[in-house]
Amino acid sequence: MNPRLKALSDAGVSIWLDDLSRARITSGGLAELIKDSSVVGVTTNPTIFAGALSNGADYAAQLTELGDVSTAEAIKQLTATDVRDACDLFAPIYQSSEGYDGRVSIEVEPGLAHDTEATTKQAAELYKLVDRDNVLIKIPATLAGLPAIEATIAAGISVNVTLIFSVERYRKVMDAYMAGLEKAAAAGKDLSKIHSVASFFISRVDSEIDKRLGALNHPELAGKAGVANGLVAFGAYQEVFASERFQKLAAKGANLQRPLWASTGTKNAAYPDTLYVSDLVARGVVNTMPEKTMQAFADHGELGEPIDGRAAEGQATLDKIAAAGVPLAEVFDQLETEGVDKFVASWAELVESVASAMKR
Repeated sequence: MNPRLKALSDAGVSIWLDDLSRARITSGGLAELIKDSSVVGVTTNPTIFAGALSNGADYAAQLTELGDVSTAEAIKQLTATDVRDACDLFAPIYQSSEGYDGRVSIEVEPGLAHDTEATTKQAAELYKLVDRDNVLIKIPATLAGLPAIEATIAAGISVNVTLIFSVERYRKVMDAYMAGLEKAAAAGKDLSKIHSVASFFISRVDSEIDKRLGALNHPELAGKAGVANGLVAFGAYQEVFASERFQKLAAKGANLQRPLWASTGTKNAAYPDTLYVSDLVARGVVNTMPEKTMQAFADHGELGEPIDGRAAEGQATLDKIAAAGVPLAEVFDQLETEGVDKFVASWAELVESVASAMKR
């Protein structure tokens, strides 16, 4: 077991890999990461699957078996198979952690991000298709996504809420989670079986804000927004889940909706390549990392100062950035729009790759 990643795990951070492909599963590579790198979960998204399915040879046999189906149906079957097989690989961790870890995510089609009804319907379809208790259905935290999150949780389906950039939206995500739990409880569902993570994006915030700070001639504030935003988010998480509202749900067996740090690969080469891992350590959080970031931490990563109780520090940094002239609300809205657009573009690549493979 790598000692640096084990230390991160021992500090309470659940290490999830931000990648999945059939080759990772069949080669034993994913099993090796579980064994040697303290990996206890996997996240996927349309970009990841577009990359994985561009290697048609890994999926040719299943495409032949599927026969004459639509491209959309083929994509569902191919990705669900990978997620199902990964879920089986993580099943022992899922069972030993009582659902806390051992999770694998699959995302609803990004083109549905602004359609509540279609998102809710597809979330249920994907859950049924994967047919594993340790799957998480990824739903974006768009305004239309919020009621879909609530409805999916109310149906007893565990959810990974994705594309969260602002603390304001994060609070609405936590509210949707608790509203869903309240409906699930009223329907007599076992709340202890429902889990959720809230994926708060980090490096993309720095990328956009750094660009704006450069134009405003405030380089001294560069590289600080992403972590500061995370500190404020963690403070909001602690506040909300200490509330009387959640304590009533916890008494019925409800689980915390854990913060998940996403977009943790450093995009600016001038920053430490483990920045968004070392500086966001707290017990009970998830950090989902690209393999490159995981390898960097395994080689030279160090645990930074724990983030408990540092929300005011984070807010002070964000206040300085706002005072420098960066309109934070505008930035967060822009990042959400771009996030959805990027996944839509990746989905188009995925459709093209699968369509070409089907023709072959």
